[in-house]
Amino acid sequence: MSEDEQAGRGSRKRLAAVVVAVVVGALVVLGAVVLPPLLDDDPDERQGPGDATGTVDTSDLSAVQEYDVPPYTHVTDDVDVTYAQSPPMGGDHWNAWLECGVYGGAVPDEYAVHDLEHGSVWITYRPDEVDEAGIDELAGQLPQNGIMSPYPTQDAPVVITAWGRQLDLLGPDDPRVRLFVRAYGAGETSPEPFASCAGGLTAPPDGG
Repeated sequence: MSEDEQAGRGSRKRLAAVVVAVVVGALVVLGAVVLPPLLDDDPDERQGPGDATGTVDTSDLSAVQEYDVPPYTHVTDDVDVTYAQSPPMGGDHWNAWLECGVYGGAVPDEYAVHDLEHGSVWITYRPDEVDEAGIDELAGQLPQNGIMSPYPTQDAPVVITAWGRQLDLLGPDDPRVRLFVRAYGAGETSPEPFASCAGGLTAPPDGG
């Protein structure tokens, strides 16, 4: 074989090696871009409201909002109280409170906040986003010292609240419902942790 032929064969080998290297490099880059989204199927990270990354970790209570409730007082039921949150986490409230249980209609904030003062847990939901099956599922997770009612104007489908603590939930099947009840259901954050919602009103003025 002549020197020219040997040189030509060497050039072709080098060219083939370059082409292979380019193709392999492109496949590596493509894999790095395409595969992670396909493999990222963590059941504990779901789309949720109010999260900058678009995902919510449902495995713990890291998303619980904490609020230092300022000094408060009991007021008569002809006084409308303005709250910093919706649903409220605490503050001034009416003298009466609600009996523990599930309410089919919206209840006045001022009654519910009195329940929170007694260490109760308040579960609220958007009736346009939670169906009857979801309502039953939530009711089944309501602690004995708790109240539940629709709250059409809240942002999240379901919200769970204790005095000074609140968590937006993805829905009735969010595992953090039970985590929240376990952490705050005894009322430790409330001014009257050993009180109860028992003995309150059973029929709010709005018929809830």
